[in-house]
Amino acid sequence: MDQQTVRSEKTPTSRIRKLYFLKLFSRILIFFACIWIYFNRRDMLQILYGFNFFKGLSVLHLLWLIWMLDMLWQVIPSAYRHISLGSQKLFKINFRPIMERINYPALKEYIVSTTKSAYKVFILWAAVTIGIGILYFTGVIDGDIIFLISVFFFVCDLICVLIWCPFRLIMRNRCCTTCRIFNWDHLMMFAPYVYIPGFFTSSLLVMALLSWMVWELCVMMYPERFWEMTNVALQCSECTDKLCTQYCQKLRR
Repeated sequence: MDQQTVRSEKTPTSRIRKLYFLKLFSRILIFFACIWIYFNRRDMLQILYGFNFFKGLSVLHLLWLIWMLDMLWQVIPSAYRHISLGSQKLFKINFRPIMERINYPALKEYIVSTTKSAYKVFILWAAVTIGIGILYFTGVIDGDIIFLISVFFFVCDLICVLIWCPFRLIMRNRCCTTCRIFNWDHLMMFAPYVYIPGFFTSSLLVMALLSWMVWELCVMMYPERFWEMTNVALQCSECTDKLCTQYCQKLRR
């Protein structure tokens, strides 16, 4: 097969993948802007503490709103095609059942297996959060640094989706569309906020917990929506997101 033929067989970049790369670029800009604020306008970070959130407006209020809206999209059913199916597969509106009779023993085995893997990630991230807490309480870092860490996680979230995801080594999922922990992202980002008392931090953490609880309840109540053998929409042949093309290409070889 010549080089030209190989190039023609490459998966074209989907509209949603382009959008997610744009989001990644904007998140990187946000991260560097927050670093600039840390070194040059650190007073703006007082919004993190207590009820300073209500004492004036700043660009960090806009960041809070972006994060809140991101999480809101995760708990409201939507057929909006600029949102990854991996994030919206928990809802009935995105469920396309197989024509054959569902093999419930196999479905149960799949859910049990992926849930065990998911909680390995949970334990790992709890250890990371505890480690951050130790650094905080020993005075190595302060609340402002914890904020920068959460913004860094905000960037890493899309790196995991678009470039490489270390959690696949534990989850062993085929791609993001089938990922068991896709909507755990905000809980993982904001978990360190447990150490910072304030409306800004607490409201984000509570909303992240709500998003996580909705996801986990749906896994328990509607497990058929999370497996490609019971939900046709999750199968490779039906994929329109094509977010994880580095994995999809390997599967097509």
